Amino acid sequence: GKTNTDEFAMGSSTENSGYVPTRNPWDRERVPGGSSGGSAAAVAASAALGALGTDTGGSVRQPAAFCGIVGMKPSYGRVSRYGLLAYGSSLDQVGPLTHTVEDAALLLNVIAGRDPMDSTSLDAPVPDYTKALVPDLKGVRVGMPAEYFIDGIQPEVEAAVRKAIGQLEALGAKIVPVSLPNSDKALPVYYLVATAEASANLARYDGIRFGHSAGADSMLENFRQTREQGFGPEVKRRIMLGTYALSAGYYDAYYLKAQQVRTLLKRAWESAFAQVDVMVGPTTPTTPFRFGEKMDDPLEMYLADIFTVSLNLVGMCGISVPCGQDSNGLPIGFQIFGPSLGEEAILRTAYAYEQSTSWHKQKPAL
Repeated sequence: GKTNTDEFAMGSSTENSGYVPTRNPWDRERVPGGSSGGSAAAVAASAALGALGTDTGGSVRQPAAFCGIVGMKPSYGRVSRYGLLAYGSSLDQVGPLTHTVEDAALLLNVIAGRDPMDSTSLDAPVPDYTKALVPDLKGVRVGMPAEYFIDGIQPEVEAAVRKAIGQLEALGAKIVPVSLPNSDKALPVYYLVATAEASANLARYDGIRFGHSAGADSMLENFRQTREQGFGPEVKRRIMLGTYALSAGYYDAYYLKAQQVRTLLKRAWESAFAQVDVMVGPTTPTTPFRFGEKMDDPLEMYLADIFTVSLNLVGMCGISVPCGQDSNGLPIGFQIFGPSLGEEAILRTAYAYEQSTSWHKQKPAL
């Protein structure tokens, strides 16, 4: 079946849905995250054993954290995107949302691999990911990037994540401090690159080839009315941002510089992975927020993705696993990052942690 999402996957709460917002099963006055909030809520509510979502800047991992389930972003190209409506073509990836790490590995076994219908899919062997699931972490080097423990994180989130890192160490992992320079620039870089790609991708929705048609008398008026009527406010905002970044006089000043910083980010991540096998940090800076709390301030909404967008910019893999609850009983998740095609390493780390705790067994009272 199909679940709800932010329109064109542009959002962090499903409040930008073309239908109605999805409610978080843990507290129906709060968001489930986004854009794959419907998939996350369906799994959390046990309406499905597993679901697929798209992760362009955290849209699988963030709702997984908000809904207390497992959400995985595979490496760029590991899973075919054939049939997906493109948002940010250099960022988009399909990933599983499940109750357990083992279920995520089983789903990844099925969806990973080369697809001739998607030129970005990698022609690389697909292992049996379930064979990576072992209950200890002896010899695993776990990086702890200083840039992921900054001011502004909800104290209960930081405490839960630090406790989870301590549990990894108890399972045999070696915790290694690492640095990811330019991480503070990842969010603006992401919103320049993603919106520029969205502007190009959504140009095809002209009411003639694709999308809603206003049925106006002239072609020019039909174009105008089609895009005025056929897109919601957030989609229009991102199209305008992207068009501005790609326009003459601003391409070099903004878009090109964003791509240059993206290259620096990738080098920093590659350098870090030369020292460690995986890295860890919070998935989100807060637990789920209330409906309407951030709708009037797009910047506040965008900040919900501050810990997830870097992974998409560098094309590597990550998984969010439940690691606690706040004082309101709302789920907290933490991320495990791996290098490109490092899915086995992150699944092993996530599985060992999961098996040593009971957070994945917690279910909302419906």
